[in-house]
Order: sequence, then C-alpha cells, then structure tokens
Amino acid sequence: MLETLAVVQACFSSPRLRATASRRLGGKSVLEWVVRRVTDCQQLDGVVVLTGQAPEDRFVADLVPMDVPVFAGPDGDALSRFAAALEEYPAAAVVRVCADYPFIDSMLIDRLVTTARAHPECDYVSYCSRDGRPAVLSPVGVYAEWFLSSALRRAARKARAAADRADVTRYIYSHPEQFNLRLIPAPPQIDRDDVRLTVDIEEDWEHAITIFEALGPDELDWQRIARLLDHQPAMRERMATLNRTHAKG
Repeated sequence: MLETLAVVQACFSSPRLRATASRRLGGKSVLEWVVRRVTDCQQLDGVVVLTGQAPEDRFVADLVPMDVPVFAGPDGDALSRFAAALEEYPAAAVVRVCADYPFIDSMLIDRLVTTARAHPECDYVSYCSRDGRPAVLSPVGVYAEWFLSSALRRAARKARAAADRADVTRYIYSHPEQFNLRLIPAPPQIDRDDVRLTVDIEEDWEHAITIFEALGPDELDWQRIARLLDHQPAMRERMATLNRTHAKG
C-alpha cells in the first residue's frame, strides 16, 4: 500500500470541460500539463488519473502520459467513483487534484503532505481562504486537498445528500464534528478577489495563455504568477469581475 497517492480527477460533466482538457499549452494538453505538474511533487508516492466509464470519457487515456495509470471508475456519483479508485489503488492518504487546474502548484501540494505528516491526528488538510472556506472552493485554481483514505470511505458510507455525493470532499469538510480538519492559511499574495487561475470559461483560457507566454513552462509557480499579476492591473480587474459574475455558492 502506498503512503500518499495523488488522484487527478478527470471526470468531465460537459462537452465544454472535455474540450478544456484537450486544449494545449506549450505543446501539451491541459490534462497532461496538470498530471506532469503533480508528478513533479517530491512528497507523493504515486499518481493516478481518475475518469468515468462513459464513451465520451475515453479520450482521457490518450492525453495522459504513458507512465501514469488511468482508472475508469463506475458510473454514478463522484464520491462512489473515487472510493472505487482507492480500492484499485490502495493508499493510506490521498491528494485530490482537479484536472482543469493548469496552474496547480507542486510546492503547495508538498506542503499539504508534510503538514499532514506533522499532524497525524488529521483526517483532512487543505488551504483556507480568508473567508474561512477551503481554498479549493475559490477560483484561484492552484490548490489541492489531502485526506485519509479511511475518511473518504467513511464519507462514502454516510453521505446521503446529492450535493455530498457529487463533490468528493464536501461531506468531509462540512462535518468538522465527525472529521479532524486542518486548514492552512492560503498565501495572501493570491488569496484575493482579483486572482482567477481556473479555466472555467473562454476568457479564463485567454488569461492562462497570457500568463504561460509571459513566464514560460518552467516559471509557473504561484509566487511568480502573483508577481506577474501585480504588474497587470487590467487583467486583475477583469479577473475580479469574472469572480463576481461566476461566483459559486
């Protein structure tokens, strides 16, 4: 059994999301880019890509590097599919990564894992936005989550609401009375209303290309992105508007 496994969640609910995964940055698809940034982490023992069994998800295997396994989980809710992946690839702990985060940061992932090891009582470790919510709910798009496999299995048994079944970790972080949570303050340089690095809409993609072309493929850590955005007030203003327009509840 692995100690810490990263699972890149590549289950796409719409043609738009599938198209995003196939778009290219620096000659690589967004999905391959995400996977490679995760494999750069120093504190992980393995990486697997999780997708669905629907015919429209078969393209995922063609985008993933050959040295990274792909698990096609059963149709149904996301929580059950994730639990099935951990049956196939057992690990004591998991780092969950969203496949549409091209700027996912390997250093922030490594810090999650080292923090969890320093606090073995924890079931769940994530970054925390200044509003008190897990930062993975923000549009910043550089964060992952760490949790024990046992906590995920417990959530899969107990969660009943559709919203809790659709979001892999929602039941865990919404029930601090059942799970031991630890939230690390997100870096204030990017924990801002005018930073948006997810690629949810077409304009996000345009911003991603601008950032990639300005910094290049080897200089995309969150600190350099933050410094670049400090000198791009027009882009930040537009990101702030998009964050307000597309705010998630």
